[in-house]
Amino acid sequence: MRNTFFSGGSVLAMLLAAPALAQNILPFPEQPGIKAERTMQLSTYERPAQVNRLPANAPNILIIMLDDVGPALPSAYGGVINTPTLARVAESGVSYNRFHNSAMCSPTRASLLTGRNPHRIGFGQIAEFANNWDGYSGAWPANTASVAKVLGYYGYATSAFGKWHNTPSAEISRMGPYDRWPTGRLVGFDYFYGFLAGEASQWEPAVVENTTRLDLQHGESYHFTEDMTSKALAWLRNHNAVSPDQPFMMYWAPGASHGPHQIFKEWADKYKGRFDEGWDELREKLFEGQKAAGWLPEDATLTPRPDNLAGWDSIPEDERDFQRRLMEVYAGFTEHADTQAGLIIDELEKTGKLDNTLIFYVWGDNGSSAEGQNGTIAELLAQNGIKTEVKDHIRVLNEELGGLDALGGHKTDNMYHAGWAWAGSAPYQSLKLVAAHFGGTRTPLAVSWPKSIEHDGQIRSQFYHVNDIVPTIYDILDITPPGVVDGVEQSPIDGVSMLASLEDAAAPENKPDQFFEVMGSRSYYKDGWIASVMGPRIPWVPGIDPKIRDWNPDDDTWELYNLNADFSQSKNIAAENPEKLVEMIAGFDTAAQANSAYPVGGGLWSMVLHPEDAPHNKATSFTYSQDTYGIPEGSAAGLGTRSNLLKLSFENMAGLEGVLYALGAYSGGVALWLEDGKLTYEYNKFMIERTRLSTDTLPEGKIDLEVESVKDAPGTAGMNVVIRVNGQELASGRVPETASIGFTPNDSFDVGRDTQSPVSSAYYDRAPFAFTGKIDSFTVDYLH
Repeated sequence: MRNTFFSGGSVLAMLLAAPALAQNILPFPEQPGIKAERTMQLSTYERPAQVNRLPANAPNILIIMLDDVGPALPSAYGGVINTPTLARVAESGVSYNRFHNSAMCSPTRASLLTGRNPHRIGFGQIAEFANNWDGYSGAWPANTASVAKVLGYYGYATSAFGKWHNTPSAEISRMGPYDRWPTGRLVGFDYFYGFLAGEASQWEPAVVENTTRLDLQHGESYHFTEDMTSKALAWLRNHNAVSPDQPFMMYWAPGASHGPHQIFKEWADKYKGRFDEGWDELREKLFEGQKAAGWLPEDATLTPRPDNLAGWDSIPEDERDFQRRLMEVYAGFTEHADTQAGLIIDELEKTGKLDNTLIFYVWGDNGSSAEGQNGTIAELLAQNGIKTEVKDHIRVLNEELGGLDALGGHKTDNMYHAGWAWAGSAPYQSLKLVAAHFGGTRTPLAVSWPKSIEHDGQIRSQFYHVNDIVPTIYDILDITPPGVVDGVEQSPIDGVSMLASLEDAAAPENKPDQFFEVMGSRSYYKDGWIASVMGPRIPWVPGIDPKIRDWNPDDDTWELYNLNADFSQSKNIAAENPEKLVEMIAGFDTAAQANSAYPVGGGLWSMVLHPEDAPHNKATSFTYSQDTYGIPEGSAAGLGTRSNLLKLSFENMAGLEGVLYALGAYSGGVALWLEDGKLTYEYNKFMIERTRLSTDTLPEGKIDLEVESVKDAPGTAGMNVVIRVNGQELASGRVPETASIGFTPNDSFDVGRDTQSPVSSAYYDRAPFAFTGKIDSFTVDYLH
């Protein structure tokens, strides 16, 4: 099958220095016609030979991947969310209905970009909850070269746009280190524009260009997906202007539709009334739509709603408009992202490059997300294990934010009810963060390459995984995966090439097996069978189940499914096939051990069992200045999560005002500011509860300020706060409940201002509300 998509001679005939290339050491070609003497008259000159290490007409490569989108949703395959770009790719190429991800963001992205299983790359967990076990380190190792690095050595220009989420969270500040940033030496993209953390406000993201954290002024017309698309188009145009004959690879991965769900009102309004019937009826509709489109086989079965997930009938009437609007916002957000992806394809068509561009459109890095749980205006409540009631969200929305129309806007970090996520996962059982069932791991894939792939109207049903995309690219380019890169011996490629199936829908399945594991939820596929375990954590159930602390994977009950007769994993036949089940469990253990996935469930360590071990700045004493701003929370002092003593000095005078420090965003954070001669402290518990302390008017002259915050215990415990000025206590109070993990992966810690999203409504319209005085000293020390 090799090179059947290429006309011309042998691809590797031009690879004259293949052994050296495998180590990425590109030798200077011998140039016998060149001789340098004392003068140019005595010297001879010959233009250097052009060494082409790629096949003639090597394709451009575009990888599009959306975030947290359910497999049943796109209109391209019978769903209700308009996806013209996905349909365009599908209708000019081929589609796969048994394609899979790793059920979680960072793991899927690392796997996609390297061709390896996520634990082999250290991404058995998202970067924010990494730990020191090899399979969960969150630190991209040198022995798993990315496709960008390899293709760069072969002559491609490479770029990445949007969400990254594969750099250790304690290493994303302005100070680096930059090794594991997208353009760093261990990853290897030529250019990056996007955000590094797991999620971002679409209105006020912390944007990085290459290794520079930008100070962007976000106006009302700004939206990150549009910004990243504009930059991607500019990159394409500049590349075409400078190197029109050089092939490129672009990785375009927006934050959509990960929470927070944020989009212009007119896009959400396109879906008004479309979801009034609720999620149970929507799921039925999506199931029938997929069947009518031929996306699901006729004998596919719709799995029932889990007992611990609310049915629409149980939602009180006075909460239903809130729940409906959350889904409308999500749908508009998703359509907007797909439409923006279409602008990239439009540009390729306009410049004549579309015909020879290989496009992989991965509909989701995992299934629909249940992290909104019961529906929320502040999605980080769930990650912090804080339980709330929907009525409180509606109260804040109506009393402080302007009602339902505020959802999706600048002041909310909203995310829909898990019931909508479950509907969008039809016909499968589960959702994002569940590696046991296809609702978490199965996602549509469309592939087009107009020059070489014929649209035959036949669905591809071979079992594949995101780790198969890189081997497919290498196979098309006739590249043997290098055994050594930059002097480092490489780990095995786990994926297989999909090349045969691109040409022939009836090509035999060539993937021997695949294992999945996310925080103890796990499964193992082989030869049409899959064995599965739900695991100890149920993403749509609020709070942290204390039983997780005693969970042992050896006590789990495995399920078994014959996928040849059960497309949707609907009938557990473990009891009828005990020998097969034992065989499959053994297969999982072998794969898990080989891929550094032990201990099973290791991703729970920092996420649930020991949040104190999650990546963070290891310092216990911090010194800041007024030049300190834009510091990601993971690199800053834990002002909202740790007991600490903060000391700050400045010279007070009449008229002085502004933010002295702020950590977090309007959706959650802590801040202290001076206004009308008085200090005000606010602990913003994700908008649901705001604790404010204020002092009397401060004296003029030297101010030695102390803010002492003493937390009861680790986790979401309360915190006592005392404010002292020149040794005298001026205010004190209690924060009833605190964040256990943090306020935001995206926003920042600032001294003397509040950049990005302001923490408090008191100065929201004046942000960044910069301090008009001079801060002389600023220290933070942890108390224990």
